[in-house]
Amino acid sequence: MAKAADRKPEGRTAQSLRRRPAQQRSRERVERILAVASQKIAESGSDALRMSEVAAEAGISIGSLYQYFPDKAAIIHTLAARYNALCRAAIEEGLAPVKDLKSLCAAFDALAAAYYDLFLAEPVIRDIWSGALADGRLRDLELEHSRVIGKMMTETLMRLFPKADRDEVAARSLLVMHLGEATMRLAVSVKRKEGDALVEAYKSMAGREFTAIAARAKKG
Repeated sequence: MAKAADRKPEGRTAQSLRRRPAQQRSRERVERILAVASQKIAESGSDALRMSEVAAEAGISIGSLYQYFPDKAAIIHTLAARYNALCRAAIEEGLAPVKDLKSLCAAFDALAAAYYDLFLAEPVIRDIWSGALADGRLRDLELEHSRVIGKMMTETLMRLFPKADRDEVAARSLLVMHLGEATMRLAVSVKRKEGDALVEAYKSMAGREFTAIAARAKKG
């Protein structure tokens, strides 16, 4: 799975920028800023991130930095949106070949495992989402992300089980996908053995939800 810093701004990510980088030189500057910020967050956490340090290590003036990002929250939101985009692309790819309940459960297990690995490997994403509860804009971004991936799951389930109740499927899909974020945050905040068990419990819970939807659709 590619690192988020390798991806270009897209969707909501670009909205966090004060100035959209139209030229190649400007795009490269934004990428350098985000790479430096990611490294600083990985080393010391987002609370310790200082705009002056980012500018200095990116080799630009503080004025140039503010042309792109009005504050460090904008940098963090841009990084968060990039991780969301990475996650959405992986989910879309993982669900596309699903043909039945068995393959759905297998695909979901693989996606959950990959997302857990991402949280474990990327201190930046752990730091960003650990602070989501204290940041209204990040909470909104997380909810928007949950709705998007919840809709992906809803469409997959309705494709597999067209007789299912769409409203019920949508509610359960949103809940399952939103709980995935909470599960990963919890799993990486405890010792590895307990975290592994939590992720396995989450996958089992989601599998039971999918099985219940399939069973009700078959009866109806």
